[in-house]
Amino acid sequence: MKVYSFPRGGVSFDDPTVPSRDASVVAFLPAFSIIPLTQYPGGRVDALVSVGNFVREGMLVGRGKNSDAANIHATIPGQVVRSVEWNDNEGRPNEALVIRLEGSFKYLGKKEENFLRGGVSRKELLQILTDYGIVEMESSGRPVAGMLAELDNTGTSQTLVVRCVFDDPWLAADYVVCRERLQAVVEGSCIIAMNGAQIKRIIFAVSHKEKEIGDALLSAAAQYDIPSAVILTGSRYPQRNRRELELALRGYEKKEGVDLGALLILGPATLAAVYDAVKYHRPILDRYVAVGGSAVRNPRVMLVRIGKRIGDLFEECGGFVDVPYRVATGSPLSGKPVVNLDEPVTKTSYAVFAMLRAQAGDGLKRNCISCGECRNVCPVGLDPEELYKRIMVLHSAHNPGAQECHGCGCCDLMCPSHLPLSDVIMGRISGESA
Repeated sequence: MKVYSFPRGGVSFDDPTVPSRDASVVAFLPAFSIIPLTQYPGGRVDALVSVGNFVREGMLVGRGKNSDAANIHATIPGQVVRSVEWNDNEGRPNEALVIRLEGSFKYLGKKEENFLRGGVSRKELLQILTDYGIVEMESSGRPVAGMLAELDNTGTSQTLVVRCVFDDPWLAADYVVCRERLQAVVEGSCIIAMNGAQIKRIIFAVSHKEKEIGDALLSAAAQYDIPSAVILTGSRYPQRNRRELELALRGYEKKEGVDLGALLILGPATLAAVYDAVKYHRPILDRYVAVGGSAVRNPRVMLVRIGKRIGDLFEECGGFVDVPYRVATGSPLSGKPVVNLDEPVTKTSYAVFAMLRAQAGDGLKRNCISCGECRNVCPVGLDPEELYKRIMVLHSAHNPGAQECHGCGCCDLMCPSHLPLSDVIMGRISGESA
């Protein structure tokens, strides 16, 4: 089969400190669950419980006030013992409820009732996704119901793209989802497709190195009366980014003479959550998280309750071999620093890592040597060196093309001078503060 990719730039890399993708382990239940009331920028949530209240597992504790806000549920039973606030690495305020584990469970260890026997209508699907707080779990955390409604307004045919592209070794948790919950991923895809007003087909976009996963997904989807196909993509980072993935899909569209229309791109964890919500009326209570890095004694992929402290995850992996130099969520290429190990796992926490100084480099920024490596790897075709110098040296506010940067971090990875190129271009670091 032909492999479809984006035309230029990108990097291929490995990381030996990533946990094994062979299997997962179930993390211990948290004694205290920290449930953030805002899990997507712009989404406003009204708390429905107060300190002193008792809650059940899966109980609605926060209701979204607008289409950008997802409902929030208690992930353990117990008593709300306090409300906490903190600022993240970008200075944004966060508020959360702290629940102390106490009482019996509604879902854990219980036989779940199947609510999908008679199918669901389009209206019922959107209501279920809203009620159970189903969000895009691999990226921004956008509510899925809002994404579907937005596509409906386009009035064009649509394709559901199941994104199983592993261009980054830190996507180990998504890989495990595809292995351990393959049937749930496929059924979640079919639930969306069968109830999508204009969705005409399902495309399983799979890295060419993982072709067997694509074959398994397509085989499982064969029992449903929905046109489905596998597209093998490249494995260079950032193939998984929407822009680069869409370039690959449009290449397939042109070669095969098909009209994919508008693309709804969702990852395996999100589609498994759709399946759980529709079939079992279960909110997102847990997720697979890759826990590793050179500072972690025993890296693992873990099934973790939302709200568990990040510090507790590291402890369950044997603790640190030495004081970590950097702790963050996500991939080292584009991760967000963890300010405090008391910060919780959220619906979008697909990985957390702690690295030693030796893995992170010496951290010293040096003068640009004009090697051009940043230009060679930029998938958008920008000149990161020139943009960096205009911002840092000239303090220029006019930087043509900078808005096209999506912060993939390829230039940072390749820069021998360890310059924070993408952070500066994206405006995360200003010329005055760098």
